[in-house]
Amino acid sequence: MTTALTPSTSSQPEIRNAYRWMVLLLCWFSFTMTSVDRSTWGPSSVFVGESLAIPLASLGIFATTYYIGYVVSNAAGGFLTDKIGGRLLITVSMIGAGIFMMVFGSTTSAVVGIAIQGVVGFFAGADYAAGIKLLSSWFRPEELGKVMGIFTSATSLGVVIANFAVPFLIAHSGWGASYHLFGAASVVSGILCWIILRPGPVAAIAANAAGSAKRPSAWRILSGNRNLLLVGLAGFGGFWGTYGFVIWSNALMIKGHGVAPATAGIIVAVFAALGVFGKPIIGFVADRFNGARRVPSIIVLGGFAVMLIIFGTLDSVPAFLIAAPLLGLTAYCYLPMIVALIPRLVSSDMVGTAAGLTNAIWQLGSVLVPIAVGGVFAASNNSFMAALGALAVGPLIGMVAMFFVNERPDEVKVIVKTEA
Repeated sequence: MTTALTPSTSSQPEIRNAYRWMVLLLCWFSFTMTSVDRSTWGPSSVFVGESLAIPLASLGIFATTYYIGYVVSNAAGGFLTDKIGGRLLITVSMIGAGIFMMVFGSTTSAVVGIAIQGVVGFFAGADYAAGIKLLSSWFRPEELGKVMGIFTSATSLGVVIANFAVPFLIAHSGWGASYHLFGAASVVSGILCWIILRPGPVAAIAANAAGSAKRPSAWRILSGNRNLLLVGLAGFGGFWGTYGFVIWSNALMIKGHGVAPATAGIIVAVFAALGVFGKPIIGFVADRFNGARRVPSIIVLGGFAVMLIIFGTLDSVPAFLIAAPLLGLTAYCYLPMIVALIPRLVSSDMVGTAAGLTNAIWQLGSVLVPIAVGGVFAASNNSFMAALGALAVGPLIGMVAMFFVNERPDEVKVIVKTEA
């Protein structure tokens, strides 16, 4: 049966409470690994290009192909998560992505490499919706600010790990070593998820929903929910700026300002490190202020656009190192806010689908921005400022979209499912 607004009954609540943090840890670790996998391209791209005889302006096709697979996987993976559960999908996601990461590390063909990147993205994309589904089943909506802050810190930590480790691995073992190492770690993560993860008891459902109600189509869920569409647009703009910077910043600093590859990696790692700490903090603070999501998102996205413009005016390593932490703080801290909004906007049986669909829209920014920035950089005679200005357009659009979001729609209420 279901009981409104009452805690789940359990003979051993302390064990359940402890276990849900294990769920968070495993979801976070898996998301970290897929983030490391995709972030490996930034510091390795120049070397892959040299190895496969690909010009700089064309390197964006690899990242774009990865994100095409990622978007398709998110759109389909969210629906599959609601149908078959997060445990199975996160396992398949991690093992598949890991295997094809290792395959990419041994490729000698540009065409084959581009295709493999698409496959890696396809497997990796399902991880996100599966994680959101599992976490929203173990934590109440009023706790999701800090939970999603911790969970989404994985995307920042992945950039930090990749930008510290990949230049070192390239210097000592070649660019393929990082793909082999991180791919193997992803496979191990998938195996652990299958062994340990289980779904939880918490649910948020529509007040008039019945257990046997017909499931609406994914398109109807998205097109019929104005707030979900606006959050999708806001995330699109944010990801345009965040992942555009992650994908291109190393190459832009190396080719545009003569920064050494290892130094460029350190700058990007510093940039991402602030997101690792900033996401949980802003999520915790937002939870304390009655679960606020909209206003913090607006402030952070606006600051992100400003910091990208400022970063584009810089031309020295010391200046980059000073600006990188501030840029990183704004580039990542909107994410836990918009992720934590999703379970508020849809019923519990649609959380995976909604998470996958919105992330697919967000990742379209990641699909389009690599080629767009490469084209702007080439057309502007390798202008660093022009490339960063193109990135700033994204978060500006996201900030405007969040102005129109209603973060507390009336049609959803919180209940907890308990066994009779």
